[in-house]
Amino acid sequence: MAEPARKFEEEAALYREAPGNIEAEQALLGAILVNNDAYYVVHDFLKADHFLESLHRDIFARASEMIRMGKIATPVTIKTFLPANEKVGDITVAQYLARLAAEATTVINASDYGRAIYDLAIRRSLIRIGEDMVNIAFDAPLDMEPKAQIEDAERRLFELAETGRYDGGFQAFTDAVTLAVEMATAAKDRDGGLSGISTGIIALDRQLGGLQRSDLIVLAGRPAMGKTSLVTNLAFNIAAAFEPADQSDGTFAAKNGGVVGFFSLEMSAEQLATRIMSEQTEISSSKIRRGTINETELVKLIACSETMQRLPLYIDQTGGISIAQLAARARRLKRQRGLDVMMIDYIQLMQGSSKNSQNRVQEITEITTGLKALAKELNVPIIALSQLSRQVENREDKHPQLSDLRESGSIEQDADVVLFVYREEYYLSNKEPKHGTPEHLTWEQEMNEARGKAEVIVAKQRHGPTGTVPLAFQAEFTRFTDLADEAYLPERFE
Repeated sequence: MAEPARKFEEEAALYREAPGNIEAEQALLGAILVNNDAYYVVHDFLKADHFLESLHRDIFARASEMIRMGKIATPVTIKTFLPANEKVGDITVAQYLARLAAEATTVINASDYGRAIYDLAIRRSLIRIGEDMVNIAFDAPLDMEPKAQIEDAERRLFELAETGRYDGGFQAFTDAVTLAVEMATAAKDRDGGLSGISTGIIALDRQLGGLQRSDLIVLAGRPAMGKTSLVTNLAFNIAAAFEPADQSDGTFAAKNGGVVGFFSLEMSAEQLATRIMSEQTEISSSKIRRGTINETELVKLIACSETMQRLPLYIDQTGGISIAQLAARARRLKRQRGLDVMMIDYIQLMQGSSKNSQNRVQEITEITTGLKALAKELNVPIIALSQLSRQVENREDKHPQLSDLRESGSIEQDADVVLFVYREEYYLSNKEPKHGTPEHLTWEQEMNEARGKAEVIVAKQRHGPTGTVPLAFQAEFTRFTDLADEAYLPERFE
């Protein structure tokens, strides 16, 4: 090949046009203008931004708006909402609309044209992300680490895979109202009539209405109160109740229960599994660890392990993980396996993205803000555990308060729900008076009243009441359950 010809081909390759199909766009718009039913064939996945031609974006947006309002969109009714003086080649916009309708395809073809437009829009978005990745990699500042660019690219790709767009923008309030009605309908059909995901603990569900999607739920308490025990109980309950339902696009969603992602920054996956097996088999975890179990207990453990292997419960045991790494791994889990609930044990063991970790309050603020943003992005509830400050121990009344949240007011600010775990039994057991004294008799009465009981205090809830949820706690098996209703207990004979 001659040198000028090769050079011409190389230059032509540099000026490739973005993929698009103007004819498909014209055919679909024409079908919609002739028969508005064509809009309902594509409205669930196709948006105005997916059109390459700006005039086509305007026509689709106006037609969508009119059809949703119950009006008829035709070349005659829609032309008043478009610039009258604008020219399309040698003809006016009104004449262009009439030509689209005259050359329209049928409703039967609308879905194929819509899919073609959508797929080409996704390809254009991929090209933009790819171009940005190349340009940033070439021109990145010295202080920008490559992993930061990887995480940003992964975030944009995830958003593109989830929604077909990554530019955000305003949402019509009509869409929000529709989503609210769909949520209420789903709650009516779901077990227990909950708007959110059931925790498996009836009293807690009654107070919270289940775990609500996009909520950041902070579960806090002093050491030995049972925070990790409660969250592992919830993780098992949700994963064990998982019941998939087919979607119209061929994917699966959780009808009941859900896929759980558990970030265990404090305990290993093996320790976490031991805890859950202890809870479910009623064999103390200390016996499991020491191996002092009999044949019957071993059979129960094996049966429990076989059940657990089938559960959609995934554990990440990376210690000191940063908020950016956690977000990247959560997106990957949702893309590959699905994700309905996320749990983090616990906030204070996470790291911010900043290299300067001197200001811990600022770092915790970045973490909680990032967790709330991630909950909205993934549209899943995130339960994040948190330590409480020692000032609780200095009070006569040890019940936690919002002001006890450790290291940052941002935890209280960013959280949609704040739960405190409190066990009076723990504090009473540490202040036993001398035997035989009147104080010891009083202490025994208080101890008998508190034994085996716990409280989950709902200190903040954006969409529901605050209050206290009494629960039963079996310390030997680290298990929280509903308290037996006194009215249904068998008659006791003293």
